[in-house]
Formats: sequence, structure tokens, C-alpha cells
Amino acid sequence: MAGHSKWATTKHKKAANDAKRGKEFAKLIKNIEVAARTGGGDPAANPTLDDMIKKAKKASVPNDNIERARKRGSGEEAGGADWETLMYEGYGPNGVAMLIECLTDNRNRAATEVRTAMNKNGGNMADAGSVSYMFNRKGVVILDKAGHDEDDILMAVLDAGAEEVNDLGEKFEILCEPSDLNAVRDALKAAEIEYDSVEPDFRPTTEVPADASTAKRVFNLIDVLEESDDVQNVFTNMDVSDEVFAELES
Repeated sequence: MAGHSKWATTKHKKAANDAKRGKEFAKLIKNIEVAARTGGGDPAANPTLDDMIKKAKKASVPNDNIERARKRGSGEEAGGADWETLMYEGYGPNGVAMLIECLTDNRNRAATEVRTAMNKNGGNMADAGSVSYMFNRKGVVILDKAGHDEDDILMAVLDAGAEEVNDLGEKFEILCEPSDLNAVRDALKAAEIEYDSVEPDFRPTTEVPADASTAKRVFNLIDVLEESDDVQNVFTNMDVSDEVFAELES
């Protein structure tokens, strides 16, 4: 995976042990519930819900859990929580900028867990707006190469508003404005090109190169943050080179 790719560092992949799989399942189910509440419970008429269901199935979330979440979100079944999205801002070790996106039914619990994780692992919280200005909201599509080259993908999605296609090694990444995500998704479907995920993301406007020591500490902080059920995503402006990744893996 290319060192310049923020997909590698912002979506820090965790080992798929049972405890972490359980947390990943919970986050995917929450996304289904929110998508169904926001856009209705019919996946055929709600592309976001359709994508969230496919993503959950790909992660081996049981169909029964998926269907119950869809019904709770759409109101077909009682018990849906009142989820709200919160964004916390802060700095990790060595001043790495961090955005911590939460989806929670308890604002006080989310704030406490994020603050505790930051304070105990070399980070500190920041005032609203003091970090977020360093990031742009982007639409991001991840897809397997599956025999396609960069030009194939770009030709399929350029007229739909795609801004760039990046090579991530085994996968491609398409960037666009969040408002163009549906059009890009539809263009891929029309070209019969399958994709892994379609979702908004935050990308730093300026990246900070990290050595192995800093990267290790930041990744550890991300792991601790993501142990909270309320934390959905952590975004950073840390740039980890291929050499530093290799050093961490060794």
C-alpha cells in the first residue's frame, strides 16, 4: 500500500480477533440503522443503505443482525437508538492533527471516552475549529483492481465528478466531492465495475511526515480510541512512508 495513501493511515486496519471483530460489527450495524432512518428502509431506493448492507455482508455480519438494524432504523421494528454524529478535534503525539468522528446515543459518554483515551496516550483535545480547518471533506470510493487500470476507472467516472484516481497497491481509490458520491457510484455500476466502499472521508490539506516512533504512538492512540463503541472513524494528517511502514512491521 502506497506510503502517501491516507487510506493506510486514517483507516488504520486492526487485527481481526474476536473482540475487534465484535466492535467492527457493532459499528457497521449502527451505520445501517442510521442510513435506514435517514433515507428509508428500502435498499433499492436508498443507495447509502444498500452500500452499508453490502459492506456489512462483506465483513461477515450475520444477515439477521443486518435485517434487524434495517428495520429498527426504518421504524418497522421498535428499539432504534437516537444516534447523533459528533466530531472531536485534537492533537496526537508530536502534534499530529486528529479528527475523531463519533456516532453515539450518549454525548457525555462519548466525550469522556475520547478525552480519556487522548489524555492517557500522548494526545490532547483542541477547541472546535482549531484542527478541522486542516482537513477537507471528500467522497471516497475504494475498489479492487480486478484487471482494470487507472485509465479504465478514470474514464468511467470522470464525467460523474471524480477528481482523481489513486493507486493503492491492490486497490484503487477514487476521490470526489461528497455531493458527487452518488453520481460516481452510479457511473461505476453503469460500467459494471464493482466497488468495496463508498463514503465521505476527511483528507488533510497538509501532511506531516512521521518517523517510526511517532507513527507507532499515533497508531496506538487510534487503536485505543477505536476501542470505544462510540468512535466510528479517526482521521489524521500523518504521512507514513513505505520505509516507516516496513520498519513498523519488522
